[in-house]
Amino acid sequence: MAVLLGVQAARFSLIPQVLDDGRLQLGYVETAKSDIVRDSLVGAAPLIVGGGFVAFVALVPLHLLPMWDVLRNGQLNLFWFGITGLLTIKDFPFWFYITFAVSSTMLPSQSDRHAWLPLGVTIVILIALAILAGIGPWMLAYLAPPLNAFLSAAAIIFGLSAAVHAVLIVPIFLVHKGLARITGVDIQ
Repeated sequence: MAVLLGVQAARFSLIPQVLDDGRLQLGYVETAKSDIVRDSLVGAAPLIVGGGFVAFVALVPLHLLPMWDVLRNGQLNLFWFGITGLLTIKDFPFWFYITFAVSSTMLPSQSDRHAWLPLGVTIVILIALAILAGIGPWMLAYLAPPLNAFLSAAAIIFGLSAAVHAVLIVPIFLVHKGLARITGVDIQ
């Protein structure tokens, strides 16, 4: 993202490292300072790319859009039938695992989010000025529908990510406790 936006990248690493405070850093990109829009987009890159990947997996290999429509219409029997059908999809364990791995690591770090507050404040001020200028009805007619579609799609993506994590939380907890008991080392 930094290269696409013309922001100079100093260093990067894809190798996980344990930080001094005990946290695990999965990778990083150090970039030069730029304006708040480009800094925000560079910081949001893991979320944008990860969300796009989760959406791709949901739509293409797993074909979850019809299941979403069935669930939205309240047809729970068909929804549960679709859930059981997921297990028959070719390479389902792979897609399930890779979706879990990507959605677990796509949240931007605190340093990635440093420009979000100034950008958010700027956007709120611009929207308030536009409403005061009298273009509120135009914004509702022309900007609200695509914004609503975008936010609905984002909610579905994050819902899918949360569902994958909900399915795996108990097994991972049990494996964690079992390994801690066997090895005598408990990593938190």
